[in-house]
Amino acid sequence: MALYGCARPPLDKVTQGTLSQFTDDLQLEGLLTCAVRHLHYLRRLPDDSSFALGADVYPVSWLRESMNSFIDILKQDPSPDELSRIIAENFTIYQAGGRKDLPRGEMLITGYYEPFLKGSLTREDPFIFPLYAPPESLVQIRDNKSRKMTFKRKSQYGKLVPYWTREEIEANEYAAGSELVYLENPVDAFILHVQGSGKIQLQDGTVRSIHYAASNGLEYFSIGKLLVDRGKMSLEEVSIPTIRKYLREHPDEQKEILNHNIKYIFFNWTPDGDPVGSIGEPLVGGRSIAVDSDVLPQTTLGFLISRKPVLDENGAITEWVPLHRFVFPQDTGSAIKGSGRADLYWGSGNYAKVAAGSMKEEGTLYFMVKNTFEKLKK
Repeated sequence: MALYGCARPPLDKVTQGTLSQFTDDLQLEGLLTCAVRHLHYLRRLPDDSSFALGADVYPVSWLRESMNSFIDILKQDPSPDELSRIIAENFTIYQAGGRKDLPRGEMLITGYYEPFLKGSLTREDPFIFPLYAPPESLVQIRDNKSRKMTFKRKSQYGKLVPYWTREEIEANEYAAGSELVYLENPVDAFILHVQGSGKIQLQDGTVRSIHYAASNGLEYFSIGKLLVDRGKMSLEEVSIPTIRKYLREHPDEQKEILNHNIKYIFFNWTPDGDPVGSIGEPLVGGRSIAVDSDVLPQTTLGFLISRKPVLDENGAITEWVPLHRFVFPQDTGSAIKGSGRADLYWGSGNYAKVAAGSMKEEGTLYFMVKNTFEKLKK
């Protein structure tokens, strides 16, 4: 669950030789899948587009070439040390700026996952908490240049105004008639809003995928931060499991705490398979990350250094060990703001649930582009 974000100058070029270790801690099969999907995204971008990394500007043609080269390298099945050497020698490296309250380059790394929940297509006890498709009252506006969406509603006078808050939507049933499915717990519905996608097992045993379709366009507010600010738990204690436990033990506070996050998510049913990120490509567990696309690039390869949990046979965390792997910025998130934040997609299953719910680690993130190119200056 994402908690915090701070702004910092986005990228610094890393001096050649300063960072030479790009040893990956995962199997390369998933990495190749992710790279091929990312190349597919790059091929859909306009041929005349270009993108800045720090002070350097690259045309999309070179970013495609860079990704093609990385895929060719992976197909040669290099050893971890050989892959690290090739990257260090043949790619220009940039480091994300990091959080303003930490040393330069240090980031907060959190995680997200694909929840698996039970639900019903009809409202019948205990399935009484709806997830909605975008209602007719939601006005969706796409900026032709940035391709970003904004969300409004029309007032009684026909003027575009901010959409209703979470509390207003639920208290006044402003989305009534757009129900997709009903869940048995309001906290489950809230978590699905934060994660952005999930799988729902219906009462006949079938499983359907659901994914973000739109939002009310309002700002995201972390309920984890709220509980810390109120002294209910420490920053170190905050996680999805501890938040769930607190809400379960304090049912009289539950609605008010959930309504602190005024942002509201609307969903659509999607085909079976991996959830799709904001760039329009299926995510890969352990490889896809969410970043703030306004300040960090989504057009090239990344390398993430942080920590990951180790679980015992009962699913409890026993220790945290180093994490170091190639990743791809293929998604965004409401709480992922600035150059000091990244959210690692863990996939589905129990490990993904525990890792995503507990991860709030320091880390560093690098981006890389094939270096045999005469770069243009901004």
